[in-house]
Amino acid sequence: MALVNIILMLFTLCFLHHQIAITEARLDVGVSYGMIGDNLPSPAAVVQLYQRYNIGKLRLFDPNAAALAALRGSGIEVTLGPKNEDLQSIASSVNAAKAWFDTNVQPYMSGVKITYLSAGNEVVPGNLAQFVLPAMQNLQSVVNGYGYSGMRITTVVAASTLGTSYPPSSSTFADAARADMVGIIKFLSSNGLPLMINVYPYFAYASDPVNVRLDYAQFTATAPVVQDGSLSYSNLLDAVVDAFYWAMEKEGVTGVDLVVSESGWPSAGNGNLTTPELAQTYNQNLVKRFQANAGTPKHPDRSLGGFIFAMFNENQKPAGIEQNFGLFYPDGTPVYHVF
Repeated sequence: MALVNIILMLFTLCFLHHQIAITEARLDVGVSYGMIGDNLPSPAAVVQLYQRYNIGKLRLFDPNAAALAALRGSGIEVTLGPKNEDLQSIASSVNAAKAWFDTNVQPYMSGVKITYLSAGNEVVPGNLAQFVLPAMQNLQSVVNGYGYSGMRITTVVAASTLGTSYPPSSSTFADAARADMVGIIKFLSSNGLPLMINVYPYFAYASDPVNVRLDYAQFTATAPVVQDGSLSYSNLLDAVVDAFYWAMEKEGVTGVDLVVSESGWPSAGNGNLTTPELAQTYNQNLVKRFQANAGTPKHPDRSLGGFIFAMFNENQKPAGIEQNFGLFYPDGTPVYHVF
């Protein structure tokens, strides 16, 4: 009996050591899990792929029940939000927000680590922008009511919310976005919550490859490329992030951190601007940028994290670059190696 107990104890210790090693190896980097394809693997297989490559965070664009069920017990940190078309209902009352939450989120809280709940994906500016702030307020009331202190309410905005963005210190919110953005960031500030931003240096480079340097877009510049007063920028992503910090500061908001909710580089679809080699270089360097836990020139004290877009090439998106942002083919093989 004593021998059996010793063997069981050793087995338990080995198992715990194995589990600890897995936890320690998990990357503090997210990848967006899009589903606009008819040939994608099952959610269970997708979660296994995240685990195989030790990807620690996953972003869902809507509360897909099969995906959330597959994530139970995985330990992967999840960001999710309602579909944009559900924002108006959620914004209408706390009871409506609770009904949505109880249907789409609450059933998974015991086994899924949901860290961010984003009210709206790139709806500012636009017809749905007016619903973002009340939706966030109502969802915050629901989360507070349940005592889920680890779940943070936010929204996702694109760089189009900025009117001026160059140089970063000149940045302001666009006229069409300003009123909604001011309400949003003041709510986030008063609750200690971050703003999620989609940042794509690829689009800046592709729209003006003569004047936007490739090394500046891809994190490969070895010296500052842009000088903005006393602040030096060697990569475009940091410049866009700081443009948001400056725009918020001009509205009297200085306490909102930023999270990169999407960034990536297509591997095909636009000639020699979109090759697997360029996509690999960008995304490998993006991972290094997130893993460094470093800030930006304006806010070196605030570490910047985020998500790569996206996990898979999705064949039901518009033809061209939109189908080619994936790190993996639908069969699970890498388009190029990042992790």
